[in-house]
Amino acid sequence: MVKDTIVFALSSSIDLTDEICGYLGLARGKVSVKHFADGEIIVEPEESVRGKHVFIVQSTCYPVSETYMEVLIALDSLKRASAGEVTVVMPYFGYARQDRKSRARQPITAKLMADLLQVAGADRIVTLDLHAPQIQGFFNLPIDDLTAVSMIGQYFRAKQFGEEVVIVSPDHGGATRARRLADTMPGTTIAIIDKRRTKPNVAEAINLIGDVQGKICIIVDDIIDTGGSILGGVKMLYDKGAKEVYCACSHGILSGSALERIKDSPIKELVITNSIPLTEEKRKEPKIKQISIGYMLAKTIEAIHNHTPVSELYNIFND
Repeated sequence: MVKDTIVFALSSSIDLTDEICGYLGLARGKVSVKHFADGEIIVEPEESVRGKHVFIVQSTCYPVSETYMEVLIALDSLKRASAGEVTVVMPYFGYARQDRKSRARQPITAKLMADLLQVAGADRIVTLDLHAPQIQGFFNLPIDDLTAVSMIGQYFRAKQFGEEVVIVSPDHGGATRARRLADTMPGTTIAIIDKRRTKPNVAEAINLIGDVQGKICIIVDDIIDTGGSILGGVKMLYDKGAKEVYCACSHGILSGSALERIKDSPIKELVITNSIPLTEEKRKEPKIKQISIGYMLAKTIEAIHNHTPVSELYNIFND
């Protein structure tokens, strides 16, 4: 990387940014994120950004609204400081679950967030496994929606399962993701859980499409929040005769009692990325295995800087 590139970390992604900068051979950019007594946020770059390509790394995880405001204020400060181009690297795009009106009078908050990022001055967005790929259409600027599926496939291929493996989608909407993971693991089949969502964070597994009897199952999803939905699916798979059940997701939010539910569940392993930082207690849970997206994001930043195809980086994980 050359001198006209700066990578800043905001409050939620400091460790991930340090890893990215390590791969790029750059020092993390100096930026100050402070709060007034009433909670008001001020973000100030502590080095010159004039004419430079700046990357802001921030997952908009808990506290979601606060981490979003940090990004918006950082964008404003960078544009006012004459940054040449600003790319927001947002591994976890908060509010993505509010991507449509499923009931009368509901907001489409994912579109609102896209508008705010554009108005604040973002020139490009890099994110990971959007809840709905169609969210890309909410932006009128370039957006790279990366996926962790290749990395997850590499992780499970290394286990060299001797038994037949079934990739399971926890709902109809995730069938494409399950198919992509199956494509990275030759010889696997897919199954789909028929799920009914009654309200946010509450879902009920109704039926199973596919055969899991005596097989190893890997449930793949984009987000695990409270864990109630995914664990309902795990129970159904064991009831249908599954031998072992693994789970994998891109974004391990793990809110509320999710950790306790995972500890007490029959899940063999839960594989997540570090798109959202884990607390020390969650990191110590033996069932939770975390894989890093740092190298993938570093290669993405490198590709954007060098104007080369981002899609080719997935070949890194084909071994």
